[in-house]
Amino acid sequence: MHIDLLDPGPFARNDFWETFAWLRANDPVHRHPEPDGDGFWVLSKHRDISRVYTDSETFSSAGGMRLGSDPGAVAAVTQRMLIVSDAPQHTRLKRALHQALGPQRMPRIEALVEKVVAELALEYLERDTFDFIDLAKQLPNRVVCALMGIPHADWAWIGELTTEAFDSDDEMERSSAHSEIFLYFMELLRERRAHPADDLISHIAHDTQVDEGGGEQRPLTDEEIVFNCNGILSGANETTRYSAAGAVHQFAEHPEQWRLLKELGEAGVAPAVEEVLRWTTPGVHALRTVTRDTEINGTRIAAGDRVTLWNVSANRDEELFTDPHTFAVDRRPNRHIAFGHGRHLCLGAHLARFELAALLKEFTRTLDGFELSGPVRYNSSNFTWGIKSLPVRLLRRRVTAGAA
Repeated sequence: MHIDLLDPGPFARNDFWETFAWLRANDPVHRHPEPDGDGFWVLSKHRDISRVYTDSETFSSAGGMRLGSDPGAVAAVTQRMLIVSDAPQHTRLKRALHQALGPQRMPRIEALVEKVVAELALEYLERDTFDFIDLAKQLPNRVVCALMGIPHADWAWIGELTTEAFDSDDEMERSSAHSEIFLYFMELLRERRAHPADDLISHIAHDTQVDEGGGEQRPLTDEEIVFNCNGILSGANETTRYSAAGAVHQFAEHPEQWRLLKELGEAGVAPAVEEVLRWTTPGVHALRTVTRDTEINGTRIAAGDRVTLWNVSANRDEELFTDPHTFAVDRRPNRHIAFGHGRHLCLGAHLARFELAALLKEFTRTLDGFELSGPVRYNSSNFTWGIKSLPVRLLRRRVTAGAA
């Protein structure tokens, strides 16, 4: 089989699944050529990918998190941004940021998410047909903006910038949008340093400390805060947007799953969210650089080699999941790795789960289902992937004659 995971075509057509099925069965540690480089390793099995995620000493994140990364951009944020940091700095940063997103703040965050989702759903539930991605892309943006205390007047602009930064086909546009986001956060941080409020940026700036070891503690630097706020914004954007759209697509294609979710009630929401995350897996791959000679599944890997971890393949691994190509809202157990695994498990995983759960609850209360009203289109990325256009018709709950 011809394997080219650098070709955007199969991702735009949503027909790359057979490639990964073949790799899992025939070449789970595959050497992939590169037109202008030394090539890289492709891991497709859940067990191999999980093992690499948990061995951060052998498999470093500091060299970049994705294929095609700009080395200069990576160098600028290495060891200051979670996703391109290794221990011990990664551990210190994550522990510090966790203070602002920790269990003690979860009830307030969940309530805020439910409020934002209810308001957003209300704007769309009275419409007959619309492109669901218009709702889906606003969901994470509004939640993160509310959490960070960004003025409401700036929400739409931040949403447009975020879309440009991660979805634009033009590299210069993406770079420019990221720069604008960084500058905006820097200005917002200066304001919060002077006038703290009850928001995420204020808590990170004033209430969190990095443990340097030996009893030494320090506040996060401005750069660490800004880089990681951008990371939270981007992580929330890509995961929730594509997962929400993917969920509605499946419910339109498989109305029996929507009926089952409604029958299960609130107790069915949590497992449904996990299945949505497994099925959609917006974070397609992650990259690691090998620090010392090692072996993966019997294959020798040399120091300096790059290894790619294909989460989309791991989450359809036949060894771990029964009927992996079937969308099942009541799937248990569900050991997916949509948020990565181990030390680099996504910091915003709880937030994404809250958002998806709140959306499903709103919809199950008011809708009988969804119908597709036009062609479904996907983006062409091998890094963050999902539906970019989903025209739908909402099927509203029918009220029987004589009902109260």
